[in-house]
Amino acid sequence: MSHTLAYVLGIVILIVGIGLSVALHELGHMLPAKRFGVKVPEYFIGFGPKLWSTRRGETEYGVKAIWLGGYVRLAGMLPPARPGHPDKPGSMVAEAREESLAELGPDEQERAFYRLSVPRKLLVMAGGILTNLALGIICLTVALGVIGQPAYTATLASVTECVSSDIDAGAACTDADPASPAAEAGLQAGDTIVSWNGRPTATWTQVQEAIAAAGTGPADVVVERDGEELSLTVTAVEVPRTVYDSDGTVVTDESGEPVTQMRPYVGIGPSLGTVRTPVRDIPAVVGSAVGQTLRAIVTLPAGLYHAVAAGLGLEERDASGLVSLVGVGRIAGEVTSAGTGGTGTIPFSVRLFSMLSLLGSLNLALFAFNLIPLLPLDGGHVAGACWEGIRRVWARAHGRPDPGYADTARMLPVGQVVFFLLVAMALILIWADIVAPI
Repeated sequence: MSHTLAYVLGIVILIVGIGLSVALHELGHMLPAKRFGVKVPEYFIGFGPKLWSTRRGETEYGVKAIWLGGYVRLAGMLPPARPGHPDKPGSMVAEAREESLAELGPDEQERAFYRLSVPRKLLVMAGGILTNLALGIICLTVALGVIGQPAYTATLASVTECVSSDIDAGAACTDADPASPAAEAGLQAGDTIVSWNGRPTATWTQVQEAIAAAGTGPADVVVERDGEELSLTVTAVEVPRTVYDSDGTVVTDESGEPVTQMRPYVGIGPSLGTVRTPVRDIPAVVGSAVGQTLRAIVTLPAGLYHAVAAGLGLEERDASGLVSLVGVGRIAGEVTSAGTGGTGTIPFSVRLFSMLSLLGSLNLALFAFNLIPLLPLDGGHVAGACWEGIRRVWARAHGRPDPGYADTARMLPVGQVVFFLLVAMALILIWADIVAPI
C-alpha cells in the first residue's frame, strides 16, 4: 500500500470512528428518552445536506453529509413561558419555545421532555456523556490489555557483526574489529530470547537486565527460531558505553564531555512491537488518561493561549496540548501510513494500538467537553436539571409551593455566545495545527 493511500485510509478510519462515536452518543440520549415516553421526531448522524433517511414509527433516522457531530431531537426540550413572565414576541427565546413545542399534538403534551422528573432528565442528558466515557474506557482497555503498548521486545531486529571502535556512534566494522559476542554465538535477527543465563526474558528490558547480571562470563541463552528452541552460549565483552539520564539526555562531565561506563556488550538490537499491560495496571492507566482529559478542559483557556503562542512562533507546540479535528486527522494519517513509503517498519500492532488510543482519547474528550455546564452542550441541560431539583428540594424543605420547571430557554442567549466561542476556538486550533502542527 502506498504512503498516500495509507494516509488517506487513516483519515477515513477516523471519520468512521467519529461517526460511530456520535451515533452511540445520540443513542445514549434517545434510548432512555423513548423509554420514559418522550417524543423523538429525529435521530441524525452529521449535519448539513441529508444523504439518507428512513422513518420508523414517529422517528426519522438518517445520515447527513458532514460527520462532525449529530443530534437527536427531543420534543418539548424547552418549557413554555411562565405565567406572568411572557417572552418578547418574535424574540429568539419565544421562537425557540414555539419550535420546541410545535411537534407535540394536543394529546401528547405529557410527552414533552421538560415534563420529565429531574432524575429522568439527568438520565437522558447524561446518557450521551456517559456513553462517550464508556467508549473511551473500552478503546483504551482493548489497546492496553489486548493489543499492548508499543515497546521493544525480546525478538531481535539486528545482530551486530563486530565490536567496533565506537559502538554508540554506530561505527562501521573493519577487518581489525573482533566479531561481536552475538555473531560468534550464532544469534540471528528474528530470534526471540526466551531466557538468558537461566532468567526468563519476555521483554527487552528483562534481556538487558539479564545481560548486565551475567557480566562477561559464559551465559546459556535459549532462543526461539522458526518455532523451535535452541540453546546457545554467549560470552559478553566489556566496552565503554555512553551514560544517559532518565530523560534520555547524555550525561556530561565538568568539561562537557560525555560520561561513559564499562558495561557488558553482546551486539544485539530489539524489534519494535507491543507488550500487553497487566490487567491489574489497566485501571490506573485509564484513570490517569481520564484525569488528564478533565484537567485539559479545566485549563482550556491556558491551553488555547499556548496553542496561539506556538502558532505565532513564541514557543514550542505542546504534544499533550489542545488539538483540532484537522490535527487529529493528520495524526490518524501518520499512524496508518507509518512504515510505508520507505519510512521504516512499524508493526501493524503498534499502529492498531495508536489508532485505538486516538479514538479512545477522542471519546474521553467528548465526555469531558460535554460536562461543561453551559448550553448548547449536554452539560448545560444537566445543569438545568440539577438547578430544577435544588429549587424543588429547597421549596419543599421550607413549605413553599413547587417552583416548577427550570426555564432553560432563558439561557439561550448565553448558549448562542458559547456556540460562537466554540466555533472561534475550533478555527484558532485549526490554524495552529496548520502552522505549528504537533
